[in-house]
Amino acid sequence: MRKETIALHAGYEKDEQKTMAVPLYMTTAYAFDSAEHAANLFALKELGNIYTRIGNPTTDVFEKRFAALEGGEAALATASGMSAITYSVLNLCEAGDNIVAANQLYGGTVTLFTHTLKRLGIEARMFDVHEPERIEELIDEKTKLIFFESITNPSIDVPDFEKIVQIANRHGILTIVDNTVATPMLCNPIEHGVDVVVHSTSKYTTGQGLALGGIIVEAKSARKKIEGNDRYAHFNEPDPSYHGLIYTDTPFPPFILRARLSLLRDMGAAPSPFNSWLFIQGLEHLSLRMRQHSQSALEIAKWLQKHPKVKKVNYPLLEGDKNYQNARKYLKGGASGLLSFEVESFDEAKRIADSVQIFSRVVNIGDSKSIITHPASTTHQQLSHEELLAAGVSEGLIRLSIGLEAVEDLIADLQRAIG
Repeated sequence: MRKETIALHAGYEKDEQKTMAVPLYMTTAYAFDSAEHAANLFALKELGNIYTRIGNPTTDVFEKRFAALEGGEAALATASGMSAITYSVLNLCEAGDNIVAANQLYGGTVTLFTHTLKRLGIEARMFDVHEPERIEELIDEKTKLIFFESITNPSIDVPDFEKIVQIANRHGILTIVDNTVATPMLCNPIEHGVDVVVHSTSKYTTGQGLALGGIIVEAKSARKKIEGNDRYAHFNEPDPSYHGLIYTDTPFPPFILRARLSLLRDMGAAPSPFNSWLFIQGLEHLSLRMRQHSQSALEIAKWLQKHPKVKKVNYPLLEGDKNYQNARKYLKGGASGLLSFEVESFDEAKRIADSVQIFSRVVNIGDSKSIITHPASTTHQQLSHEELLAAGVSEGLIRLSIGLEAVEDLIADLQRAIG
């Protein structure tokens, strides 16, 4: 099936009520048929509902549908995009390990990797997505993953997936890609050999800024790398916290299984069933929205290129953009609604952000309503000058998330603001 059909039907078998809409199961707990039934569920001898922190029927449909859209084996929904990233890293790492991550990342991810995980004894080694050959220098026997974004936020770069994956495969290391900005409608990292995909479903998946959420998707390739690999011994040895379960001995995708039974169980960043239900509604028209977001963003990027007060425009489908070839190779049907442009100074960028009338000053992206952000004073404020430059964020950079308004009105708004 094609993605438009998957987004409407995958993962839902109509129950006895034959409801066309996926039911909302707003409950924390579930009744067991007997003490033996409960014991069998906890021992994984039977599959079923135990507690909504571990799983929920509405969330289950969302997970199956999203996994199908990404071409993955299984998925785990979480309470936010940051919890999806955090669980993906902690699923592989312990104190003394290191990760290799792109410089060009969302500011919150950079802070997680370079500060919070550092306090847990996990080191982040950073690379430039335009120099993937340097990754090899950063890898040692304690490296557990390579992390990058399919379309970086806010520098709007598109990495060369295949070069990064080839390096990871040579060393038997898992790759994790944040595909939030592209969405599965424009990019499927798993098709290019990536092992795990994460998303903030708070963005384009809901499409209206209605709910916080995240999701992790496991590719079939993840099991091949994990099984018998000394880097990931905890997947291949008995887990004393779960009756000595060996994750790779089960028929279930091991990355998602351990993330659910260990991390979600113990740390509890579970999604609300209502939010999962909202995400299901968003997926139904995601393909239409991404098409329009992408068309409008490209038109606005071309207009900005001609403006005398704009120093530079970052949008990967602009001919001449340094990411153009990678965008043509890895993105299908558009490059999403996120773009950025540079003006003369920090103060000029803030003035423009204060002068718009249709764009809202918000740090979210992926909304149906257009958004303007000055990263250097907001999302990336915590980074040093050197870290800002490494992340591709100048002090005069302005990020736009192009919504679904008439593109003529958005251009007129920017014209008034820029002057």
